[in-house]
Amino acid sequence: MKQEELIRFDMKKPPMRTAWYLRPLTALLSAPDVLIHRTKIVRTGMEGIKPPYLLLCNHNAFLDFKVATMATFPHRANYIVAIDGFIGREWLLRRVGCICKRKFTNDVLLIRQIRRSLQNGDICMIYPEARYSLCGTTALLPASLGTLCKLMRVPVVTLICHGHHIDSPFWNLHPRGVKPTEAELTLLFTPEELKNTSVEEINNRIVSAFQYDEYAWQKERGIAVTWKKRAEGLEKVLYQCPNCKAEYRMASEGAKLFCRACGKIWHYTELGELRAETGETEFPHIPDWYEWERSMVRAQVEAGTYDTGELPVTVRSLPNAKRFILLGEATLRHDMQGFTVRGKDADGDPFEMIKPASSMYSCHIEYEYLGKFGDCVDLNTLEDTWYIYPHDCDFAVTKMALATEELYLKLQRDSGRRNLPGLA
Repeated sequence: MKQEELIRFDMKKPPMRTAWYLRPLTALLSAPDVLIHRTKIVRTGMEGIKPPYLLLCNHNAFLDFKVATMATFPHRANYIVAIDGFIGREWLLRRVGCICKRKFTNDVLLIRQIRRSLQNGDICMIYPEARYSLCGTTALLPASLGTLCKLMRVPVVTLICHGHHIDSPFWNLHPRGVKPTEAELTLLFTPEELKNTSVEEINNRIVSAFQYDEYAWQKERGIAVTWKKRAEGLEKVLYQCPNCKAEYRMASEGAKLFCRACGKIWHYTELGELRAETGETEFPHIPDWYEWERSMVRAQVEAGTYDTGELPVTVRSLPNAKRFILLGEATLRHDMQGFTVRGKDADGDPFEMIKPASSMYSCHIEYEYLGKFGDCVDLNTLEDTWYIYPHDCDFAVTKMALATEELYLKLQRDSGRRNLPGLA
């Protein structure tokens, strides 16, 4: 391995203010898609609100960033971005104001970077769900949000976009041409309100502001998606058959979702609903199917039986923003204790990463990453990021993501704590 490949990303480098000549450029690059989707941006309570402020945004597709750029123009902003977003373009991303983060790590340094951004008089834009929503509904939010808001002592604003998941769902990014889309830019807290509000109440109000359901939004507005391949990839999220309960046997073709174990077929309608071709339609609403899968995972976690066994995997490392480095072949196990990865590199030297269940309230996954590597789980330390690709085995990274959340929640319940906002 080349020595320069071992150099770690400089997380301490202060955030840059967006270069003056890039501000109009980012708007020019964003405006066409916003116009094509006829995005309507509704502002509530924003009269007189100017930077610095925290902007908390939901996350469903790349269009999120373009809408956020137009919603805040002409003001400068810094954006919290995962390290994989910097690959091969660190110079540019730093100059447009991006701040690097390794997903689902407790990064104290990030607090300093956010503070610097605000002290510069700019907007600090955060996507607290830390990944694209898997099925167009709210992902878990970190418990640190309330504390962060109190520490920064600036207004807190939310930007909740609608229609982006329907247009380009995480499980198949092919654009569907959905329009019009919507966005709500809302003042949630003034500095004075933050001072007089408890961290728990701040968290609860953020959770409430982040409640959204893209499929319900689509149906309410009667927005039809006519693309003939609209169901393809949906089995990445809906990996378990509700008819025969078989896992990892779901498949799709065109506008149909089907189980290869029992043969049952569902039609994915133009309005985003599922209808069984024969028999009962167990879950016409896609998020209901997803939450049923969660309940099945929760039952395994509560019984203490959740265990993927040892899965053969390929591991690629991202110590910096230059490129992925092939670490080698390994085994991945996800069980009641958390994630364990062990393998050997090309020189025969061992490598290992252990992520206890108590250390991760959620995890990042990818479907068909870069179109060539397949589905993967993304595990991080403060100094490295591993993209871990299972192969030659039955698995669903969606189930691993659900199990990560349910394992963490069980530990919270068992200890009598409640460290995630809005959760009992």
